[in-house]
Order: sequence, then C-alpha cells, then structure tokens
Amino acid sequence: MCDVIVIGAGPAGLAGAISCAENGLKVTVIDEFIKPGGRLIGQLHEEPSGEWWNGIKESERLHNEAKNLSVDIRCGVSVYNLDKDDGLWNVHTNIGTLTAPFVLIATGAAEFPIPVPGWTLPGVMSIGAAQVMTNVHRVQVGKKGIIIGANILAFAILNELQIAGINVERIVLPEKNPLSQKAGEPEEVMKSLLNAAHLAPSPLLRIGSRFMKKDWFRKLGMIFFPKSGVKVNGTSLQLRKTALEILGKDQVEGVLTADIDSNGNVIPGTEKMYKADFVCIAGGLYPLAELAAVAGCPFQYIPELGGHVPHHSEKMETPLAGLFVAGNITGIESGKIAMAQGTTAGLSIAKHAGKGGSEMDQLLEKAMQNIRTVRQKAAIQFNPEIESGRKKMNELWVELYGGNKAFKKIG
Repeated sequence: MCDVIVIGAGPAGLAGAISCAENGLKVTVIDEFIKPGGRLIGQLHEEPSGEWWNGIKESERLHNEAKNLSVDIRCGVSVYNLDKDDGLWNVHTNIGTLTAPFVLIATGAAEFPIPVPGWTLPGVMSIGAAQVMTNVHRVQVGKKGIIIGANILAFAILNELQIAGINVERIVLPEKNPLSQKAGEPEEVMKSLLNAAHLAPSPLLRIGSRFMKKDWFRKLGMIFFPKSGVKVNGTSLQLRKTALEILGKDQVEGVLTADIDSNGNVIPGTEKMYKADFVCIAGGLYPLAELAAVAGCPFQYIPELGGHVPHHSEKMETPLAGLFVAGNITGIESGKIAMAQGTTAGLSIAKHAGKGGSEMDQLLEKAMQNIRTVRQKAAIQFNPEIESGRKKMNELWVELYGGNKAFKKIG
C-alpha cells in the first residue's frame, strides 16, 4: 500500500507524482506502455521562439526527477477496474490489486478512428502511430504517403515526418458522412485550421489566412480553392479532394480520391488514384476517460474540451473523495499544460492528505494561475474554444458541488 497511485506515466502523471513526492507522499505510478513519458516521447517540434521542444528529453527529465524522489514507476501494467472500499481505492491491474487512499487518473487522450474503405490494409495507421514509429522507434513508415484528415494534430506530426525525411505527398479529407462529420466538410476544416494560421510556413499563407477569417471571404475562398492544393512545406493540402478508398492487395498501393464541392459533396466523374505505400488517418483526439467512468465519476459532454470529460475542479478534484484527474482526460491540450495540471493535482492531493500546512493554499493558487498562464502562451490549441470549455466546467462544478465543498457531497 502507498499514499498515491498515479495511473498514466505521461506528462500529467509524472508531474503529479513529483508534486506528491515533494510533499512527503509515497507514490506509485503505473502505465501500460513499456517506458514512461506518454505522448511526450513522440514529440519533436520547433517552438515559435525558435527553440526546439524535444519530448524524449523532457520525458527523461521528468522520469529522473521522479526517480530521485523515490517514486515507484511500473511500466507494462494495465488497469482494468477501479473501485473504492472502506475509504481506500482499489486499482485492479494485470499484476494484482494496488491500494491507496488517493488516485490520480492521467490517462491522456486517444485518436478518433475515421473508417475508410481499405483501412485494414498493412501500411494504414493513425497519424499518432506514425509519430511514435518515427520519433520513438526510429522506423521509417514508408517512402511515399498520404494523410487523410486535415487538423492541427495532423499538421504538427506532418512537420515531424518531414524533419525525418519522410515524403508525405498530399493531405486530403475523409469522405463526408455521419462518422467523419465536420472532418469531411472543407469550409469547417478551413475554419479550424485558421486558429493555427500564425504558424503557417510562408508569409503569403499567414497573410491570406487573415482574410479567410471573414465568413464571406472564406466561402468565396473555398469555392476557388485550387484543386491541386496549397503547398505546406512541400506537401499539398487538398481541401477539395476526398478519399473514397485505400487501394491495395497485400499492402497499401494508393488512394482513390474524388473532387468535392465546398460543402464536401463528391463531384461524380472526378475520381483519381494517387500512388502511396503508406496512409495516415488523422481524426483528432478525445479524452481517454473510461477509468473515471468505471470508478463512478459523473461526466459532462463539452465539445470545446474534446468530448465527454469527468467533472473536476480547477484544483483537479473530482466529486469522488480521493480521486483526482489531470492532463488530456480533462480536455485536449498540450503537454506543457498537462504538466501544469499534474503539478496542481499533486499539490491538491497533498493538501487533502494534510501536508504543507497553511502555505499549501498559496502554492495551489499559484499552480492554478500557472495553468492559465501556460494556456495563454500556447502557440496552438487543438480545440480553439478551450477557454470557453474550461469556463463551462468550472461553472458546472460550482453549481453542482458548491466550489470546494465537493468532498462533502460524494465520498
């Protein structure tokens, strides 16, 4: 038995473990992957300041800091159930049941799958899988690729693939249907991409994007958007083409596309096949929150946060006594924000464990302010209305649980 069990060894989980351990708590971190770091270990990009964000180095820093504080980190451990008995949380895993009065769930996010005919062929993968193969395992995913789906995540990883020398020839949209939803509508895709237009690789794209923010200009722009696409560091962004089918016999050989109108409707007779030996499907991210649901935590659907998220306060508490959350389980944001949330969750746990004395309130307030500061400085947001989503959750928390009195409501 320990004081705190952290589920997830990504940026939020490791930061939370460090924060708990610094305040004298005995912490065990478990993760199903073979090494700690979570999505951090796949990240490599240049910041607007010109500095490089190296996720592998950042994860190593967190890992070493946690080890120096005697945090017990166990990888290759899967959690299949979470329940509470006599004031203690039972975390049921493939190595047995672990018990602690406090649990921090930092399970991160998962990718939306967008079904495309032929997507079971060898050589088809999610965009996140391509990132891990490239940056973590140092394996070339192919020689000529196509990305299906145009979103901020796709462009962030496209840049990493390009840095690794991998040729991604074009980006097309998934076919418009109930499963792809807005991802198959050119104007909606353009609208979402404009939130990261300041990161566009050329001055012309950055200037043009300012005009596109006006509805009438954007509609006009989509009508006349070039069928050959717009080059993004050598990769053609084709918002007026859709992927009808991934072709191949024993592996990916190409993608059958068709032209679409500005609303995403297929234009008959415009079918064309493009050769490729790998395909990445980019559907975006959603909070990986099943364990919180299993534990009995109430949820709220907030699109601005990426989907269904567990009820939580700014201090990362849930309505269930002793259960805390941090990172992308609370809404899709960057690794830096996940770390800030993890630190806040750790301080919150320490406070509920009676650590830190009167100074803990000040430390918690400072940590919460740091989350807001990091969010304001973020170069991009996966969900541009994140501030609105956070406000909705905070208001819901106060309405349902009376601010900081939640632990008296459900326990």
